[in-house]
Order: sequence, then C-alpha cells, then structure tokens
Amino acid sequence: MGPFVITEIISENTNFLLAFVIGIGFGFVLESSGFSSSRKLAGMFYGYDTTVLKVFFTAAITAMLGLLFFSLFGWIDLSLIYINPTFLWSTIIGGVIMGAGFIIGGFCPGTAFCALSIGKIDALAFVGGLFIGIFAFTEGYPLIEELYKAEYLGIPTINESLGLSRGVFALILIVVAVAMFWIGEWAEKKFPREEY
Repeated sequence: MGPFVITEIISENTNFLLAFVIGIGFGFVLESSGFSSSRKLAGMFYGYDTTVLKVFFTAAITAMLGLLFFSLFGWIDLSLIYINPTFLWSTIIGGVIMGAGFIIGGFCPGTAFCALSIGKIDALAFVGGLFIGIFAFTEGYPLIEELYKAEYLGIPTINESLGLSRGVFALILIVVAVAMFWIGEWAEKKFPREEY
C-alpha cells in the first residue's frame, strides 16, 4: 500500500495483509474474466476473442483517470510515483521474449498463476518455464549486464515525449481505446473461432 506504510498510517503487517487480500481479489477478477483459459488469452492474437484487450485497456484507463483526478484534488503527488527507468535494448528483447512466450504458451505470468490455482496442467508447465527463465537470467546476468543496461533513456513518459499535457493525452488515449474496442468487436465477427 505504498505511501501508507512510509507515512506510518498502516503497519508493515497490515500492509502484507492488504497485499494478500488485494492479490486474492485480483486473482478472482482474472478468473471471473476467463483469463485462466489459454485459449481466451491466445484469442487476442488470432482475433477471435478480444476480452484481454478490453479488460486491460479499461483497467489502464480507470487507473489513469483515478490518478489524474487524485492529483487534481491534491490527494496524490504524481511526481512521487515510481516509474521504471527505460533501457531500450533490454525492453525490446524482453518484450519479444515475453510476447513469444505469451503466444506459444497462451499465458502471461499473472494469468499462468491464476490458471495454476484452479489446477490447469498447461499452466504448471508455463510456471515451471517461468522459474527456469528467472534462474537462467539471474545466473547469466553478469554475461548480459552490458546489454541489459544499454541505451538508457531515463524515465520518459509518452505525454512528455509528445509534448502533450496529461489531460490531453488521457483524452486521446480514451478515444484510442474506444476505437480499439470497436476494432476488437469487428475482429471477433470477422475471425470467429471454429468450434470442434
């Protein structure tokens, strides 16, 4: 719960309890949305099911608008929010590896654990591969550290890179999301999944 612990509004133990409850809630939402099904997740790439696009775009927009309004009301200082630094080559290579794994396995790390929690064997194989990948990266890090840290770009945000205010960027993103939802609906009709 971030700043609540630092400012001692809640204790460390309460923080762990809240994280546990939020994690269970997140897993429940994933499962309720059908994200424990690798077919549903892979459907995004094949065009027959765009639920993933709709759920995650909606979540991102909700979080974005929440932060913007919290900032507007003075409830949060956006400059204090941590943003991961950008290293261009590790971002591109990691994105390709993650994307390939997503397409091949039908899961991302979060949805794999969601599927594993309801006993899906394919998710067990995916989670096993995840741990092997983590181990290989950790042990091999000294060999790839230079590549990992190459092309440091700082902490760019899209709106600053485009020279837009946060509000204008939020409006554009909402319009893009609505367009993507419409394209998703069109794709689902154009490429329906054949039932066997």
